[in-house]
Amino acid sequence: MKKILLTAFLIISSCLGSDYIGSEVDCLVIKEENSIICKYMTERSIEDKFVTMEWINPEGEVSRTRKVLFPSGHGSVYDFRYLSGREMGVWNFRVIDKDQVFNTTFEIKEEE
Repeated sequence: MKKILLTAFLIISSCLGSDYIGSEVDCLVIKEENSIICKYMTERSIEDKFVTMEWINPEGEVSRTRKVLFPSGHGSVYDFRYLSGREMGVWNFRVIDKDQVFNTTFEIKEEE
């Protein structure tokens, strides 16, 4: 009986806790698909909102700024760029959500 209650508690707590993941930003470079995908994840909201996404090149210049709609009920938004034609080095991806700023970096390396 204790095992059943413990298992039920773990399942329920993991399901209830899955909606809140905190706010974070991450990027993935996929050379095989010639793409860079960056994702911003935050707590789900009951209202639409806009966030600003910025791609900052290795020289520190903003190469693209986009104002993106974050639909109500959603927990993440994405931005995409092609890998070819991008400068080599460490890039910064920044998301501005109201008065909070979230950053991550990724590196574009030469083809081996």
